[in-house]
Amino acid sequence: MFKKILIANRGEIACRVIKTARKMGIATVAVYSDADANALHVKMADEAVHIGPAPSSQSYIVIDRIMQAIEKTGADAVHPGYGFLSENPAFAAALATAGIAFIGPPVKAIEAMGDKITSKKIAARAGVSTVPGHMGLIEDAEEAARISAQIGYPVMIKASAGGGGKGMRIAWNDAEAREGFQSSRNEAKSSFGDDRIFIEKFVTEPRHIEIQVLGDQHGTVLYLGERECSIQRRNQKVIEEAPSPFLDPATRQAMGEQAVALAKAVGYFSAGTVEFIVDGERNFYFLEMNTRLQVEHPVTELVTGIDLVEQMIRVAAGEELAFGQGDVTLTGWAIESRLYAEDPYRNFLPSIGRLSRYRPPAEGRQDDGTIVRNDTGVFEGGEISMYYDPMIAKLCTWAKDRVTAIDAMAEALDGFEVEGIGHNLPFLAAVMGQERFRDGRLTTAYITEEFPLGFSGVSPDAADERRIAAVAAVIKTTLEERATAISGALANRRRMVGQDWVVTLSSGESHEESVTLKTGADGTAVRFADGAMLPVASGWLPGQHLADFTVGGEKMSVKVDLVGTAIRLRWRGMDLVCRVRSPRVAELARLMPVKVPPDTSKMLLCPMPGIITSVRVSEGESVEAGQTLATVEAMKMENVLKAERQGIVKRIAASAGESLAVDALILEFE
Repeated sequence: MFKKILIANRGEIACRVIKTARKMGIATVAVYSDADANALHVKMADEAVHIGPAPSSQSYIVIDRIMQAIEKTGADAVHPGYGFLSENPAFAAALATAGIAFIGPPVKAIEAMGDKITSKKIAARAGVSTVPGHMGLIEDAEEAARISAQIGYPVMIKASAGGGGKGMRIAWNDAEAREGFQSSRNEAKSSFGDDRIFIEKFVTEPRHIEIQVLGDQHGTVLYLGERECSIQRRNQKVIEEAPSPFLDPATRQAMGEQAVALAKAVGYFSAGTVEFIVDGERNFYFLEMNTRLQVEHPVTELVTGIDLVEQMIRVAAGEELAFGQGDVTLTGWAIESRLYAEDPYRNFLPSIGRLSRYRPPAEGRQDDGTIVRNDTGVFEGGEISMYYDPMIAKLCTWAKDRVTAIDAMAEALDGFEVEGIGHNLPFLAAVMGQERFRDGRLTTAYITEEFPLGFSGVSPDAADERRIAAVAAVIKTTLEERATAISGALANRRRMVGQDWVVTLSSGESHEESVTLKTGADGTAVRFADGAMLPVASGWLPGQHLADFTVGGEKMSVKVDLVGTAIRLRWRGMDLVCRVRSPRVAELARLMPVKVPPDTSKMLLCPMPGIITSVRVSEGESVEAGQTLATVEAMKMENVLKAERQGIVKRIAASAGESLAVDALILEFE
């Protein structure tokens, strides 16, 4: 067995590998860029080596830098994680030449499957069902439009060396094919150093279901069930689960056997994933094979009990798999939610900054038998950088069945505290509460169909409005009682705290509730104007940001923040500003004028922190609705900014190469 493993990666996957290596008694080496000097994976590893500046093109994907770190530390094996060099055959070959074990598949398998065009040809020869498309390389945008029309719209434009949603665009007409080709090519060159593009038919109403395979160097290849990865945004997975709520045993077996056949066709060993697109009739088509550990591997580990990182290490050391296909069983259900540093209220644009608060829910088996797991690479006080992927953590729950696993995830998300940056926790919580998701009616268009106008938070129903109003009233009363106790002690007298309140909830439209509180030994009874009553029990104290309430017998883990005289409450994807006033103050407040927000309709503001890669217009130019104005690159993704309406460019305030903060002015219209 290996004595020391260098992890050629960063963030949560580096931390994940370190945990298993530590369990196996193997020393670890972390590598880090300037931006990651204080990163969690650096603190966790036994040794750490600096490898260059912040951009990954000058550090994490520079093979020579990694090889120097290996030589410096005497590591005898390398785990590449995912992304960066994990599917780079030149890196695997360099390790082989140096006599260093690569904890991954053989070079020939990486080469064959790393190129999507070659992989589809091999899959077809191995008897694997494939999607119709053009397998040759595309030279320019005009050829892309011509080929797309021949295949028939819609089409998927893909980077041949791509992965993780990078370099992928859906086109529904010639114009989108031309623009999608150029954007995919730019992203592919930036992310992978390879700008080759191909095009295939886009299957409508598709599910994205993938098969986990695992093989050793002695000819054994197994499949470890499937993962449902259909909920995606911009071709990046957001929520995954194992098993799929759609597959039946026969389809699962057929997909598994085809995945194994493909792996054997290229002499595959180690962990890998064969991705399929599945239509509503359970017809499935090969998409690609990822010759590495997948981001969503924890859900497979939770339902199979197999540590995939440990198996990768053992296989790389030459050991045979200690189990066979008949030993692989799927027990219970697991859900994974990817927590991203992106603002769902601003069309999921990337967010950077300091994590002023980062407190995940407690991991491990819970009192009800469910399991919570959180794979992360950050810590409270740490920085989220613009240079790398925006993932903060992968929150997973396991339970005996799917509904219970979803409920456990909803509770875990409620108890996950993240402050200082924009993040998608409220969006993830919203999905957990949707009937369509709970019914398992999923497609890769789920987010587009369920949130066609973007995400603006969950609107509370009538019952939720009363629960939140009751919580807000109890919090306000607690604050008032504390204030009067302090002032009473100073003045040697104490004023009475009123029990009648008017609660105004603001989330889009405002809603008002008049309540009367009566506090007893068992909690507080909140009575509404129509006579309805909710009992509220809580141990909340001023200063607590997360508090457990029991409202009408239902447990609620609510995030509490004081914003001036208002109370901000967040729960199950809802984000409500509550103003709790005495009846007289509420009456006066209704007479106050509403503040009008500033007019930015004639400005193009930078929607995220990023680098302007191009400005496509000039001052004085007349533009049409839908015309491209500028492009911004952030967190390895290129974002095209287009005109919302006709106009004339009055002033250009930014130029290509500039780094801009969110809401910085790019250009102004007359």
